[in-house]
Amino acid sequence: MNRKYFSSLLFLFLISYSTQAQTTKPKLVVGIVIDQMRWDYLYKYKEQYGAKGFNRLLKEGFTAENTMIPFTQTYTAPGHTCVYTGSVPAIHGIVGNNWYDKATNKRVYCTDDSAVNTVGASNKVGKMSPVNMWTNTITDELRLSTNFKSKVIGIALKDRGAIFPAGHSANAAYWYDGGKWITSSYYMNELPKWVNDFNAKDEPAKAMKKDWTTLYDIKNYTLSTADDKPYENNIKGLKTVTFPHKLSTIDDKDKYEAFKTTPFANNYTFNFAQEAIYNEKLGQRGVTDFLAVSISSTDYIGHSFGPNSIEIQDTYLRLDFALTEFLMYLDNILGKGNYTLFLTADHGVAHIPEFLNENKMPAGTFEDGDIIKELNEAIEEKFAIKKAITTVMNYQVYLNDNAIEKGNGDKTKITELIINKLKKKDFIVNAFELEKIMGASIPQPQKDRMANGFTPKRSGDIQFTFKPGYFDGGKKGTTHGLWNPYDAHIPCLFYGWGVKSGKTHRETYMTDIAPTLAALLKIQMPNGCVGKVIEELIK
Repeated sequence: MNRKYFSSLLFLFLISYSTQAQTTKPKLVVGIVIDQMRWDYLYKYKEQYGAKGFNRLLKEGFTAENTMIPFTQTYTAPGHTCVYTGSVPAIHGIVGNNWYDKATNKRVYCTDDSAVNTVGASNKVGKMSPVNMWTNTITDELRLSTNFKSKVIGIALKDRGAIFPAGHSANAAYWYDGGKWITSSYYMNELPKWVNDFNAKDEPAKAMKKDWTTLYDIKNYTLSTADDKPYENNIKGLKTVTFPHKLSTIDDKDKYEAFKTTPFANNYTFNFAQEAIYNEKLGQRGVTDFLAVSISSTDYIGHSFGPNSIEIQDTYLRLDFALTEFLMYLDNILGKGNYTLFLTADHGVAHIPEFLNENKMPAGTFEDGDIIKELNEAIEEKFAIKKAITTVMNYQVYLNDNAIEKGNGDKTKITELIINKLKKKDFIVNAFELEKIMGASIPQPQKDRMANGFTPKRSGDIQFTFKPGYFDGGKKGTTHGLWNPYDAHIPCLFYGWGVKSGKTHRETYMTDIAPTLAALLKIQMPNGCVGKVIEELIK
């Protein structure tokens, strides 16, 4: 064979082999969880979004249009955990942001860990880790698959939004406190120089020197209700709920907390994520890395102003610009097509009941404290046992087993009294013992989701359900936590390496995200995974 011809052939072969080797896996996987993003926000504001943010993901990526959360309670901690474990609270153990531990008679916050210390601050907000999560995550499995050569970093304003996605074996998880990014000794003993340098810029203080005005003329916000509504909550440090929100007038003692309830904290989070990519060389080290980003301010703003507010509309229009810039950064540093990205939410949100009422739709609120007081009084009157109920949390009643046993009470009869009392309330549809849920007379979708959310070690004794549009809360603002579509229907978009553009309207679940990533990366799915691969999106 002619030596020149052979050399040319060998050269082409090596180029081909090199290209194939580079594309067998993505350089970086980026998970974006938008806290409290309802699925309908993708389309409600679609015409006002630009072409290169949400609309780019919809057009060039794959969207599972009917993705549901397959459990209750639909809160931040279990939602983030479910996305990354492909599992449900009954298996991964994160049954809420908080729960009551009967063994220690204490209220537990989901990421509490007294064995670690705060890094980057002097208070206790950094005494956090994933120790309460029973299963591993897709990020853990990626680390295992490369013998821990892959880097995994979690970022969110909320500790729980950074910690659970990053998994047990993460290189780092960072969350926000008092204008700075901090972490815990679970991950490291001191912050990296690049994090300290970023904190030194004090972006939150700079952002709070400017007022929050609408991105466009407020007359263009026709998809929202009027600006001045008595059922909205104000930003901490302000006395009004209307634009412009005069952030520049907020006292120094409140400004860092108030910053979380502004859209500028979303840009701050993406800016920090870019710094992490650049300084940690994520996706630039010859092995697949993983960056888990949670956007938290959408939740703070949504709780205060509700999903039909001008504030939420403006927040998502601004978020679309921030997402556009982040995608452009990924294109520039990694190359378009060299990274895989997914975008979803940890839960949705209910409309503010007063807003629904003024539009002739049924809704309302109640207070957990009132239920506790009423039930304890009834039990004491009939059985002479004081404080037989420890708490009502996550729409569940926790019985005080110690008090009942000490008072020689009949737990079965006390349970019957509680259930009968709850059922008499107008807004409550049903109540039943959680351990007997499979025999409860409730529709199968509710039964399945409540069973998926129940574990005897951390859940309450009695579950109650109520009419759509009702929830535990005050007269202002809104919340989430239920099985209803407004809380459980979330966006699910995949984009980039290995992803075929298109959509499906078949019912998929939050638990399907992790096994789909496992299939794309050709690694094992997490050890508690119950989800299925979304086959349609894989090239």
